[in-house]
Amino acid sequence: MSRKPTKGYYVRGHFVAEGSELDLELKRELKGSTDMSKTDMKKHSDHLQSLGESLLTLGVPALTRLSETLDLSEKLTDAVNEAKRITNFEGRRRQMQYIGKLMRRLDEDAIAAIEAAIEEQRKPSASATLALHQAEQWRDQLIADDDALTRWLSSVPDADVQNLRALIRQARKDAQANAALERAGEAVRHGKAYREIFQIVRTALSKDGDEVDIDPDEEQA
Repeated sequence: MSRKPTKGYYVRGHFVAEGSELDLELKRELKGSTDMSKTDMKKHSDHLQSLGESLLTLGVPALTRLSETLDLSEKLTDAVNEAKRITNFEGRRRQMQYIGKLMRRLDEDAIAAIEAAIEEQRKPSASATLALHQAEQWRDQLIADDDALTRWLSSVPDADVQNLRALIRQARKDAQANAALERAGEAVRHGKAYREIFQIVRTALSKDGDEVDIDPDEEQA
């Protein structure tokens, strides 16, 4: 006759059986309240489940580094890679539950390292931030100053001049309309041309996947 699986939970990578001395000790540490203990453990479990889902956002290099540095189990890395491939809603839900179960077996150091890797990925790189600011500056200068277009074409000779001129004209008309709305106290919203100029500039600054440093304030020879 098969034995029933022992009920319990994982704390810092260790299994704690319900009713065991360690279980009772943990509950006593939480101000002696069983309800509080369950609430705290539920929050911890939910956090690890969410952290497991965030693992899916990591690129292959970052996940590989984590696996090598922390010696993560192949089960966890395989489960994450498998979850990325699953498109069926119910199948993905079950896979995420499985990942959450594996996450609850990790120790504190592994959990902290995963949190740090995910946080690092969320931060934009310095080069990406610089390119974003330059694109915003170029957009504003192209709309405000005819000389800016000359400087831009010197830096990006293969630009679609006719399309860019048309967008600049439209963006200037929109800016005049917005100025009237602003004086009347109404909400101002930038038009399509304003956004398209930004996208054109942003694409040019990131051509071929590399950030290109073209200073909008630099005078061309």
